[in-house]
Amino acid sequence: MLKSGDILPGKLSGQLVTKKDSGFEEKEIQLEELYKDRTLLIYFYPKDMTPGCITEALAFQQYLGDFGNLGVLLIGCSRDTIKSHCGFIEKKTLSFPLLSDNTGKITEAFGVWAEKSMYGKKFMGILRSSFIIEKGKIVKAYPKVSVKNHALEVLEFLRSR
Repeated sequence: MLKSGDILPGKLSGQLVTKKDSGFEEKEIQLEELYKDRTLLIYFYPKDMTPGCITEALAFQQYLGDFGNLGVLLIGCSRDTIKSHCGFIEKKTLSFPLLSDNTGKITEAFGVWAEKSMYGKKFMGILRSSFIIEKGKIVKAYPKVSVKNHALEVLEFLRSR
């Protein structure tokens, strides 16, 4: 997993979906576009519409204005489809974009795609984690995130800088 101080690999792309007044906007983006002129907070989560992922998304939504006031762009990222992301944004009234890593290249580049274990079964999945990025460099990495107070923890870090 990437850590604080690491430089991001270039040429990472995915499908970004954002809620608009008239529906959804979907576009292919290069991750570099999102952090070249601003601070990017990207959080990785396992699956749309699951209890922990809902809790985490709603916590980030609660502080979205605070992140914006600090000049921070917030995006969530999973390997879910665009259709799944649209449903998640709609049902939970999320105001920030979600990135679909349909190729797996982003999650693999960040090192968050890894073997996990649940009830004695091993499987591959996304490790819940967050990264603050400026000018292609990871300012702060949060591996093994606990959803309960994570959004506030990140916000407090950004405020203290």
